[in-house]
Amino acid sequence: MEQQTIMNKPHYNILDGLRGVAALLVVWYHVFEGFAFAEATNGAGEGLIKIFNHGYLAVDFFFMLSGFVISYAYDSRWQGMSVGKFFKRRLVRLHPMVIIGAIIGTLAFCVGGCSNWSGESASWYNIVVAAILGMLLLPAIPGCSNDVRGNGEMFPLNGPSWSLFFEYLGNIIYALIIRRLSTKWLKVTAIVLGLLFGYFAITDMSGYGSIGVGWTLDKMNFTGGLLRMLFPFTVGMAIRRTLFAYNGTKEANSSFSLKTKGFSKSWAFMASTVILIVMFSVPFLGVEENFSMNGLYEFCTIALVFPLIIIMGAGAGNKLQSTNGKRIDTISNFLGRLSYPLYIIHYPIMYMLYSWMIKEEVYTLSQGWPAVVAAIAAILIVAVLSMKLYEFVETLLKRRL
Repeated sequence: MEQQTIMNKPHYNILDGLRGVAALLVVWYHVFEGFAFAEATNGAGEGLIKIFNHGYLAVDFFFMLSGFVISYAYDSRWQGMSVGKFFKRRLVRLHPMVIIGAIIGTLAFCVGGCSNWSGESASWYNIVVAAILGMLLLPAIPGCSNDVRGNGEMFPLNGPSWSLFFEYLGNIIYALIIRRLSTKWLKVTAIVLGLLFGYFAITDMSGYGSIGVGWTLDKMNFTGGLLRMLFPFTVGMAIRRTLFAYNGTKEANSSFSLKTKGFSKSWAFMASTVILIVMFSVPFLGVEENFSMNGLYEFCTIALVFPLIIIMGAGAGNKLQSTNGKRIDTISNFLGRLSYPLYIIHYPIMYMLYSWMIKEEVYTLSQGWPAVVAAIAAILIVAVLSMKLYEFVETLLKRRL
């Protein structure tokens, strides 16, 4: 989930901003996940997310952005960079926020009473073990003593860290294998992965009726999570190599960009934002035996819509700036900086909101909007503070290492 300028390479500001938009939409999705979770926990319904049902697809969008940006930042640099140096750079970029998120998750769990969803208290020893494993990004095995929330999450103190676990795997696979592929074989790899992932989604191999896999450490979730990461990641790389090959200047750096005169930053940003909101708002589409219409929709969104958004965002990313373009750049820069901290720290606060929803039997936004507003405000405040701390630590580590 990195966007950076290397040497004199142009910067894809719109992609930064869209990553921030997607992170905000994840927060909004998790509000409605909370209502559904509370409803199911109290036996008041099936627990189906009725509004903003597909917000979790933002994670797949993150993976595709990551493939695009890592390819853009590193593909041309391997002659002077070892695999070890690459991993060091990625650790400096990603891991400080992993540690901050684990600490915030631990504090939130303790403030919330140190108990799992069944009301049983966790021992301090197990909490400490879960915190240390979370900071090291080592997943918990479902049902083990350090699964302190009791619902099988890889990272029970900060659930969304599961996607960082797969992000790390993606970085390792990229450095050892994928970067060595020619563009032709990269496209073939992306197609094969797409066929496997499409089969996984459409036949509902997860049994969830969706591709919302990867969050727990069982065979199906690990396999599905790996496909869920690798397919969009390789698609993002293929888009970058095919349409946005760097030409060594600060000017528009792709044949696609040069053909899109008048394709403004403001239009690309607003259109892409609207498309993300619409796609995430589609309700659950249903599952029949061995066929998931919902899975088909999700696969098509990832395989067709997300590439279009990235092409629009990157294609408009290097135009001469108008006043609106500069304003969009400012917004995109801030949203890009905020996106990673926001994504990593928001769920511990959501856990506390979920507990309140369960206790008070709150199942709709009309019932719980004051608490939702308070939780989102707290999330944004903590995210901005975490962003400042993260940027300070990252800068310090870059100088020292």
